[in-house]
Amino acid sequence: MRPSKRQPDELRPVQIERAVSLHAEGSCLIKCGETHVLCTASLEERLPPWLKGQGRGWVTAEYGMLPRSTTERMRREATTGRQGGRTLEIQRLIGRSLRAIVDLNKLGERQITVDCDVIQADGGTRTASITGAWVALSDCVAWMSKRDMVPSGVLRDQVAAVSCGIYGGVPVLDLDYAEDSEADTDANFVMTGNGGIVEVQGTAENEPFSQDEFGQLMGLADKGIKELLSLQKLTVG
Repeated sequence: MRPSKRQPDELRPVQIERAVSLHAEGSCLIKCGETHVLCTASLEERLPPWLKGQGRGWVTAEYGMLPRSTTERMRREATTGRQGGRTLEIQRLIGRSLRAIVDLNKLGERQITVDCDVIQADGGTRTASITGAWVALSDCVAWMSKRDMVPSGVLRDQVAAVSCGIYGGVPVLDLDYAEDSEADTDANFVMTGNGGIVEVQGTAENEPFSQDEFGQLMGLADKGIKELLSLQKLTVG
């Protein structure tokens, strides 16, 4: 039995609330069980220097965990003068995931930055961030469309993410911290609405996992992501 009493193929309860930021062009608060992430999408009339004059835009992301998002207070990375390797890796993953479903040429010479701030962490913060980031990005693009700033088709698809792992010898979907900290295998899957795979991150903590076990994890991820995609659609209307 899983610590949360869930079935092996059962997601944690997921809630997505839109328009939670007064100032951001797009925003949402996503709750995956006890993991809560605030996602805001900001439109900026600027580009990285290496993109100027090319007629296309850019979508990027930043990620951070608030000091008491975990059981003990952590220092803000700003006080250390640099971001940690984990933070950089996660925010690059979020950015890659979003750019996979955006037509940057239709965006024009603008940048959208999606900030993902973890308010409370209980495992799966990066996957929750990606799923919520798409909702915030979608609302930002809709905001632009209403003002005739972009043509239709900027967003080519949806994107969502979920974790899977082998816990107690059983492949399970959507690890919380209790499972993640003791899992034999931990993997993150990022997929689009049409079933395309953006990224897979998988690690064996003890014994290597087999191709058959990977196939089972992939099947669980596909099921979970389809449920998240449906919730995204319901949220943005």
